[in-house]
Amino acid sequence: MSSGPYHNPSIETMERGELDALIDERIRYTVKYAVENSPFYRKWFKEHGILPSDIQSHEDLLELPIINGSTIREHQPPVTTDFEFRTGDWKEIFTIHETSGTSGTPKTFFLTWEDWDRYAEKYARYFVAQGFGPGDKVVICASYGMNVGANTMTLAAHHMGMTIIPTGKCTFPTRIVTSYKPTGIVGSVFKLLRLANNMKEQGLEPAESSIQRLVVGGESFAEEARKYLSEVWDCDVYNNYGSTEGTMCGECTDLSGLHVSEDMVHLDVYDPGMDKYVKDGECGRIVLSTLLPVGAKCGTLLLNYDTEDTTVVMDRKTCACGRTHMKIMNPQREAETFWVAETPFNRVDVEKGVFQRDNMEHLTGEYEAFLYGGDDEGETVMRVSLECLDPATCNRSLVEENFLRAFFGYKKRLENAYHDESFKIIFNYVAQGGLELYRIKGRPKRLVDRR
Repeated sequence: MSSGPYHNPSIETMERGELDALIDERIRYTVKYAVENSPFYRKWFKEHGILPSDIQSHEDLLELPIINGSTIREHQPPVTTDFEFRTGDWKEIFTIHETSGTSGTPKTFFLTWEDWDRYAEKYARYFVAQGFGPGDKVVICASYGMNVGANTMTLAAHHMGMTIIPTGKCTFPTRIVTSYKPTGIVGSVFKLLRLANNMKEQGLEPAESSIQRLVVGGESFAEEARKYLSEVWDCDVYNNYGSTEGTMCGECTDLSGLHVSEDMVHLDVYDPGMDKYVKDGECGRIVLSTLLPVGAKCGTLLLNYDTEDTTVVMDRKTCACGRTHMKIMNPQREAETFWVAETPFNRVDVEKGVFQRDNMEHLTGEYEAFLYGGDDEGETVMRVSLECLDPATCNRSLVEENFLRAFFGYKKRLENAYHDESFKIIFNYVAQGGLELYRIKGRPKRLVDRR
């Protein structure tokens, strides 16, 4: 059970020097375990001429080559005859999981029961950091299946004495709220907004319900979207970031960044363009390494794995909440970042423009954007489709002015391209249910490059 504001106080508040020493100890053991149990890593160390015994600390880990999702796919069926990243004997494997496969063949991961226990430990820490505890009842609006998120949260609740309502989706009937009186919901920004609208249509005001806090997980989002969601539900909204690969980070009540469970997953940030690691405070790609306690076993482990998500290490000092583990900014997916006029922008930048507060008097928050090549060479057009509460009365000039001001923000070169018309933005307004994403199965892509 949790003790006070921490799930595992001796680890979560460990002094930085002790924490670094624990990390180094686990790096040494994890590397040794990888070589002894993984066909991939046995060959990998030999091919790169690296002695596993030379990896003694975090600094040594930085010298290792970086792997990515393609590396995993190239060492599993159908490319190879066996799963070369599997590090546990089949009799020790408890479950098998796959990633979504949106960028190719799904990557396969194997979990022992020890893995599940560690995954749940991470999530329990962040639930407690966000104010959850025994007696809370939480609705999980995430699918129970080959992904690990929903099951991890359910197991974490068992560790905490918390009750889970496993709906698996946010389209549950309002009687779930009125009958069971849940105190929290986990879902995406858009699922939670749709749920709020559905409740209102049935005469139940979200702000007057039993919900005390919301957790958004599974995707990055604009801070403006969080603020609006918080206003609609009249409660705090927390951010968790996780992946099947083993990353798990979450905010605390200080809302000043996502804590990383440094004792169980090592997170570095590097610049793929410069091929070097960046300093704290600089943006780069998340590179993670599994950290195993000495004597532990696992089904799959990763060393220097490029998640293709970007972030910034914000702080390694003790947080106002008392936790000593470092904090990062809300990660963004590299696959959702595009370049126009030598300037990168992400889906979250588009979302920021949509969720300007005055806009929400006219919009539902649902949107999609597409990039096209223009008629002239070098010209790019972005069509932004916005779902309106009422297209006939929507103040389009207000929405567009707010969007452009927020979207360009600190992107002066992109703004200049807009003014000289080499980058054009076309706004399209649709009635509720009129977006393309409603006609496509699976997770919608809200910013798509069709150039």
